[in-house]
Amino acid sequence: MRSEHPAASEHFVADFSDDVDTETDTQHSTVSSGSATTTRSWLGYAVRRVAKSMVTLFLVVSAAFFLVRYMPGDPVQAAIAELMQTEGLSYSEAALRAASLVSYDPSAPLGLQYLQYLANLAHGDLGTSITSPGTPVSQLVTVSLGWTVFSVGTGTIIAFVLGIALGIWIAYRRGGIADHVVTNVSAFLHAVPNYVWALLTLIIFGVQLEIIDITALQGTHDPGTHPSFTLAFALNALKHAALPILLYVFTTVGGWILTMKASTLQVLDEDFVTVAHVRGLPRPRILVQYVGRNAILPLFTSFALAMGNVVGGSILIETIFSYNGVGYYLYDAIIHRDYPVMQGFILVMTIAVIVANLIADLLLSRIDPRIQVSGGSRAS
Repeated sequence: MRSEHPAASEHFVADFSDDVDTETDTQHSTVSSGSATTTRSWLGYAVRRVAKSMVTLFLVVSAAFFLVRYMPGDPVQAAIAELMQTEGLSYSEAALRAASLVSYDPSAPLGLQYLQYLANLAHGDLGTSITSPGTPVSQLVTVSLGWTVFSVGTGTIIAFVLGIALGIWIAYRRGGIADHVVTNVSAFLHAVPNYVWALLTLIIFGVQLEIIDITALQGTHDPGTHPSFTLAFALNALKHAALPILLYVFTTVGGWILTMKASTLQVLDEDFVTVAHVRGLPRPRILVQYVGRNAILPLFTSFALAMGNVVGGSILIETIFSYNGVGYYLYDAIIHRDYPVMQGFILVMTIAVIVANLIADLLLSRIDPRIQVSGGSRAS
């Protein structure tokens, strides 16, 4: 039916168009406002997490300063004991030698030492070794850190990749023979401490069977070779790091397998996976895009923390195989009560763990905004 009032119809259409445009602009404005609010909320959360990390770092550094000094003995007593045992000196003779070898005054006020340590730390000075006068702690940290990151980092990445792959594989074959075998072996490997496997490797393959020449593999590279960016040196360094890397993989892969299996089984029971199978999607696509991506998310924080712990290395494994990394020098510093060296390595290890944890929290908070809710109150 034709309208009897064309002008009124045109007026109605114009008003309706204006309403639609206004509603669209309002929606765009709401989306932009929501995005800006979310960004401000995340920035506030990030600032709080950074502030908490700085406070944690200060508390750990302060606690480490006092704890190492409350350990039984001091650098002078440790040097006296070593001289009496190795050179057969009397206590008085060893005390005179130790006084000249060790640059440490046990009578210095502890509070003054603490303030001096904080002042030096503020200027980036980690101090010098007590038992090796003139050797900067930063030099020991720099030399050993690269070797530890190379060995432990390589082992951690290999173990993580293998653990993820095997965890998904046995989760898809739950209840089968492969599931039972891999699960039990993984639990056994995860339960035995890594230093036990290191000692067994040393005794069985190095001493009893003489398959491995342990003496030739000590250190980080062959004597007389100098670090360089060449294939020959890389292979030489890999030869010396092979045993620590294998031990790191052997002793940590079981935990990743068990964790990934549990996470995958939980995702497999979700409705969206069932719907994907009903729709007839290819099995590899379901495995990667639907199961794998969701199952690996809970392991993200654990992997970030594991990479942070890479800096600490393993004191016992590096000491057993005489691999000159962070753990090796830290153990030597503990034995000789070398306070500045101990504090330097503890500081670096603490920073690595805190930074790794902070990065994991910030990235996950972008993926899942619910993480920004802390203590029952949402960031605003």
